[in-house]
Amino acid sequence: MDSVSQLALGAALSVTVMGRRMPVWQSALLGAVCGTLPDLDVFFDRGDPVSNMTMHRTESHALFYLTLVSPLISWLAGILFRLRGQVIRLWLAVWLALVTHPLLDTMTVYGTQFGLPFTDYPYAIGSVFIIDPLYTLPLLVGVIAALILRNRRGLRWNHGGLLLSCVYLLWSVFAQQQATDAARQAIARNYINSERVLVTPTSLNTLVWRVVVMTPGTYGEGFYSLLAPDQPLTFTFYPRGEALYAAHRDNPYVARMAWFTHGFFRMQEQNGHLWLSDLRMGEEPYYTFTFDLGPLNAPNGEVLPTRINSVRPPVSEMIGRVWQQLKAE
Repeated sequence: MDSVSQLALGAALSVTVMGRRMPVWQSALLGAVCGTLPDLDVFFDRGDPVSNMTMHRTESHALFYLTLVSPLISWLAGILFRLRGQVIRLWLAVWLALVTHPLLDTMTVYGTQFGLPFTDYPYAIGSVFIIDPLYTLPLLVGVIAALILRNRRGLRWNHGGLLLSCVYLLWSVFAQQQATDAARQAIARNYINSERVLVTPTSLNTLVWRVVVMTPGTYGEGFYSLLAPDQPLTFTFYPRGEALYAAHRDNPYVARMAWFTHGFFRMQEQNGHLWLSDLRMGEEPYYTFTFDLGPLNAPNGEVLPTRINSVRPPVSEMIGRVWQQLKAE
C-alpha cells in the first residue's frame, strides 16, 4: 500500500495498544515511524531496474526479521520517550506496526516476500488497489481525532477507524471473489482456453474489477462492475509475445519477471529492442512496469535493462474510465 496508509495503520495500532499509558502524540509517532520503516528498502539499489522491482518488499518485509528487530526498536523507543514499566506493551505496539506493514502490502497485487528466509515466494492477494481512500481515510480520521481530543473519546474514534479499515479489507476479499466468479463464468461461457486468471480492483475503488486472462498465445482484458452484475463481461485480446519468450526465456531478467508476476507478463519488440511489461499493474495500454531489455540480438542477460517511463492518462480520463466501467457502459 501507499506510504500514507502504512503510516496511518502503524499510528492507529500503536495508539490502540498504548492507550493512555503514554501521550497520544508519542504513540502515534512511534507507530507511524515503525509502519514506514520497511519501505526504506526503496533507497537500496540492487543493480538494475528489474532487480529493484522484484527485490522490493523482501528482507525488510519479512515477518521473521521484523520480529527479530522489534525488541531493539521498542527498547530504543522506551529510552527516547522515557517510558518505564510498559516493556511488553511497548514491544507489542512496535511489533504490530512493523508486521502489519507487509501483511497490508500482501493485500495488493505487487508481491510481498514476507516468508523470508524460509521462502521467497511473492505473496499477493490483490484485493485492494495500492491507493484506496476508503481504506486510508478511516484510519486518518481516527488517529487525528485521538490526537486532538486526547481522551477516551478520542481513543474510541481511533478504535472505530481501525475497525472500519479492517472491515473494508474483508469486504475487498468478498468483492474480489464475486468478480472472480463472474470472470470464470464468462471464460467458460465464451470457451476461452485460459491458463491463468487475475482479478484486481481498478484505481481507487473495489467496485470495478479488472480481469486478465492468459491464453496460450494472447492475454485478454475485461472489466466487471459489482453495480452492474447483469452486464456481460467481455474481453479484448492482445498478443503476449510467445515467440519472443521462447527465444529469450533463458534471459535472467525475463525469467525473474516471469516468476515474480506469476506468468502475467507481455513481451514485445519495439524499434529493434525487447520490451517486457508486467500486466498486473495498470490497464491497457498503460502499464506501471515496462522494461527495455536491449537489442533483440543481444546475448541474453548481458545488457542491463532500463525502465521505460510509464505513461499515465490524465486524471480526468482515469476518473471517466472508472465511471464508465462502474456503470458497465
